[in-house]
Amino acid sequence: MSTVTLKGYNATEFSFANKLPHGTQIKLGNKYQYNVKYAANNNCVGEMNIKVFDREREDQFFLNLTLRGVFGFAEGAEKEQVHVDSYKTLFPYARALVTTLTANAGIPPIIIPEADIESQSIYRFDLGGNKPKST
Repeated sequence: MSTVTLKGYNATEFSFANKLPHGTQIKLGNKYQYNVKYAANNNCVGEMNIKVFDREREDQFFLNLTLRGVFGFAEGAEKEQVHVDSYKTLFPYARALVTTLTANAGIPPIIIPEADIESQSIYRFDLGGNKPKST
């Protein structure tokens, strides 16, 4: 069961370039980044950055998306679990947006692969000058 509730989301940045000749084979690369900022009253904002690019010609074919989600979370929920659950909630919206926009751009739709966030290290920066902790 998820510890978060999605209150809303929006795309804050989207850029796309396809300057490759028709029929060029693309070798896709993907990079994901996700951060959560906590606010009062058990609310947080998750920001997801997704980059898709041709590994051989990154300046000629790329897609950059920043998606922001506002979440509420359960009282007493651990921040690491909020991080994982908010990512899992927001990711399908990012995936659908990338697929829809690339399909409408006249190229085969790109379906970005899921990342296993639970097997990744989550770094938490606490205020007060403490060093990051890996969980």
